[in-house]
Amino acid sequence: MSDRPILQADPGASYRANKTMLDAALARFFASGRFILGPEVAQFEQDFAAYVGCRHGIGVGSGTDALVLALKSLDLGPDDYVATVSHTAVATVAAIELAGAKPLLIDIDPARFTLDPAALARAFAAPPGRIAAIIPVHLYGLAADLDAILALARQHGARVIEDCAQSHGALLNGQRLGSFGDLACFSFYPTKNLGAFGDGGAVTTNDAALATRMRELREYGWRERYISHLAGMNTRLDEMQAALLRVKLRRLDADNAHRQAIAGAYDDGLRGLGFGLPIRRRGASHVFHQYVLRVAARDALQAALRERGVGTNIHYPAPVHLQPAYRGRVAVGPGGLGESERAAREVLSLPMYPELPDDDVARVIAALEAISFG
Repeated sequence: MSDRPILQADPGASYRANKTMLDAALARFFASGRFILGPEVAQFEQDFAAYVGCRHGIGVGSGTDALVLALKSLDLGPDDYVATVSHTAVATVAAIELAGAKPLLIDIDPARFTLDPAALARAFAAPPGRIAAIIPVHLYGLAADLDAILALARQHGARVIEDCAQSHGALLNGQRLGSFGDLACFSFYPTKNLGAFGDGGAVTTNDAALATRMRELREYGWRERYISHLAGMNTRLDEMQAALLRVKLRRLDADNAHRQAIAGAYDDGLRGLGFGLPIRRRGASHVFHQYVLRVAARDALQAALRERGVGTNIHYPAPVHLQPAYRGRVAVGPGGLGESERAAREVLSLPMYPELPDDDVARVIAALEAISFG
């Protein structure tokens, strides 16, 4: 068995696996002479929206910008709160402030790491102000508890923006994530399930008025060139990235199936060794953006795997409310964020990408069997 180091993620492998098609897409892009909001973006927006199951797709510069644009389209005020989680990439919370609203951080379901509807209900019962929107994060590739979250949103008149940055292609009761809320936001960061070769993002919606507003907001508020009808921004999906994403979108279901097969091998090989393995949600298809163990001695386990040449990562080492930029100044829901803090101490992401060789999966399992502590 090889002693070559195993990477936790390898976005370059995606290029090597799809080189011929990607090179052809690049040649088409360069030959077109259209480099900003041209036919590649228009076709990708159409194809991606159809894939998700929405009528409208709006390509933007990054996943963070997708969240900012979605929030701005709702015209939230400085006293409006947006409920979301603290156990997430900081972009989720940063976007709320960039859009001019206030984050309200809610604790997670410890079994699945997603927003806890019971904690959200407590926040609605004793809000710090008007909760105008909710951003459930479909973390690691698994759907949040949307049935309960959407019911609370309807009860309290809040809008729902799905954060789908880690859940491209995932299903809940046979329906794609990204088609449930008022809006949904996607990141195409290179390591995502649908990853570009640079930054990129998109918003999907079935609301024609919101789609029109976002198309204006993403390009200076223009309806006609050089005339701003809204105070907008510059966040356009790059034409070259759209050309490459069109290729990768055709491979997304197959790539997700490979991720699921790797997760199944991890499940089979690691069961009974004392590690907390990923728990699925009934009716949900998990697409395993990350395969995340839960273990009390996380740091020791990570160090032991490093010695054996196995790369890992921590998603995420500090909940947002404990990070220096946010500590002590963001609102926290009733009951605090104890489960979010505990998760940050215990989660560890194993190697996971569609091109991960079977021999490397076996090496990861063998290394964990050799360590075997909870």
